[in-house]
Amino acid sequence: MSETLIEGPLNAVHVELGAAFAPFGGWSMPVKYAGTVGEHTAVREAVGIFDVSHLGKATVAGPGAKDFVNRVLTADLGKIHPGKAQYTLCTNETGGVIDDLIVYYVSDDELFLVPNAANTAAVVAHLRERAPEGITVTDQHRDYAVLAVQGPKSAEVLQAVGLPTEMEYMAYEDASLNGTPVRVCRTGYTGEHGYELIPAWGDAETVFRALLPEITSRGGQPAGLGARDTLRTEMGYPLHGHELTVDITPVQARAGWAVGWKKPEFVGREALLAEKEAGPARKLWGLRATGKGVLRADLTVLSADGAPIGTTTSGTFSPSLKTGIALALIDSAAGVEKGTPVSVDVRGRAIECEVVLPPFVEANTK
Repeated sequence: MSETLIEGPLNAVHVELGAAFAPFGGWSMPVKYAGTVGEHTAVREAVGIFDVSHLGKATVAGPGAKDFVNRVLTADLGKIHPGKAQYTLCTNETGGVIDDLIVYYVSDDELFLVPNAANTAAVVAHLRERAPEGITVTDQHRDYAVLAVQGPKSAEVLQAVGLPTEMEYMAYEDASLNGTPVRVCRTGYTGEHGYELIPAWGDAETVFRALLPEITSRGGQPAGLGARDTLRTEMGYPLHGHELTVDITPVQARAGWAVGWKKPEFVGREALLAEKEAGPARKLWGLRATGKGVLRADLTVLSADGAPIGTTTSGTFSPSLKTGIALALIDSAAGVEKGTPVSVDVRGRAIECEVVLPPFVEANTK
C-alpha cells in the first residue's frame, strides 16, 4: 500500500508554479520548479523562497517552562533571552539524537519549538514524558506554516512588504503583513542572510503571494527541496537521519557547539561527556571530489591504500564549486586531517577526493 502523503497549505500554489513533487518525511514536497541549479544560484546571488511548512511546531507552556526545557534539551537556554532563538538537540539517555530543532524563547513560561517533520511526534512525546505538573506540551504541526526567504536580497524583500529585518542573527520579532500576524526570524538553512516567517497555516498563501513578486523582481525565484539540500550540504549543515541519528551523537557529528557542557542537567549528559573525554570512534568530515563523479549518501570511503575507513552520510553536486561534495563519518583511527587524499567507492569505481573541514563555501548568515 502506498504511503498517504500530507500536503502543505501551499500545495495548490506549487502546482500552479509548475513544481515537481517528491515525498519527504511523510509530506508531499516541491523538489524543484525551474531547476535545482538555478534555484540554488538564485539563493546564493539574489534571493529565494522555500515553503518548509512540513517542519514541526510545538509549544511548551506553564510556570517554569524554560527551566524544564533546559533540563531536557542540550543547548543552554540560560545564554539567551526572550526574543531570541536557539539551535539545540533532543537526545536520548545514550546521547543519540532524536532530533535537532530550533527553540524560540517567548518567555520564561512559554517556548515555541520547530523540530523536523518526521520527528515532531517523538520530540513532543519525549518532552511530555518528562513534563512536571503544570507544564503542557502542545503539538501544533498544522497550526502554522513556515516560509524561508533566503539570500543577499532577502532583507530588501521583507522591507518591501513592511516586515522587520534589523534583528540580529537568531533573533525574532512578531510582526504583521497587511494585518496578517507573522513571526519573523533571522534563521535559515542555506548559509545566506535570510529569514524564516511563521504565519498561521491558513494565512500561508496570503504571505507567500505578497512575497513572491518582490522576490522575482529582484532576480529571485521559488526554490524546492533539491536546492535546500545542495545549499545546506555546501554549508556542512546536518540533516537528521543523515548526519544526526539516534546512532550518531553530536560529538561524532561536530555538533558539540549545540551542547551546554557546563549545564548540570540534560538528557544524555553523562554519556556525551564520557564520549567527549574519551574521543569519538568516528567523526564527521567533508569530502571534495578531485576526480569526476557525483557523490551520494551511504557510500564507502577508502584510504589511500584502499582500506574502508568510513561512510558518506550525504552527497551531492555542488553548484557553487562545480564538483562533487559529501559529508562522511570517518573512523578516528584512520587519522585523516584536512587535505588527506581519500576515495569514495561509487558502484565499484573510486572517485578521488580530499578531506576538508566544512563549510565548503563561506557562510554569510551573520
